[in-house]
Amino acid sequence: MKILALAASSSSTSINKRLATYAAGLAANAEVEVLDLNDFEMPIFSEDKEKELGQPEQAKRFFQKIGEADAVVISYAEHNGSYAAAFKNVFDWTSRIDMKVYQGKPVIMLATSPGPGGAATVLAAATGSAPYFAADVKGSLSIPSFYDNFDMEKGELRNEELAAQLTAVMFAL
Repeated sequence: MKILALAASSSSTSINKRLATYAAGLAANAEVEVLDLNDFEMPIFSEDKEKELGQPEQAKRFFQKIGEADAVVISYAEHNGSYAAAFKNVFDWTSRIDMKVYQGKPVIMLATSPGPGGAATVLAAATGSAPYFAADVKGSLSIPSFYDNFDMEKGELRNEELAAQLTAVMFAL
């Protein structure tokens, strides 16, 4: 199984990238490719830009990467209760290629934040809209207070209850 793991964040120190990478690594016998959202940076989407530029190569590559995967693990950063602008932009451009951005792939949707909310608001938005974009959501999980629950040195969840929940979610793949 080839799993595509990514953070819906452009931060070079993204805790969501750490979470997505860790979660994808829990899948047995899986080949994991970790995407960096910064490799898909494009002008801010607008109809005018689309008329001017057409479909950027970065959006085409992003769509192709999803298509080449057997499953997707994505962890959402939450900025002011919503998607990070960098992810929303890549997603908007990609959806203009095909509204079925996830191409029917099984998807695990995660989110985390340093605070107790665990980016649950953006996760709810993502899972709620997923069917419109052909995501077969197999499970979702919010990890609150990332630095309290994740051992940065070992690169794993230290909270046993959350670790068990994440393992169960990943088992759905």
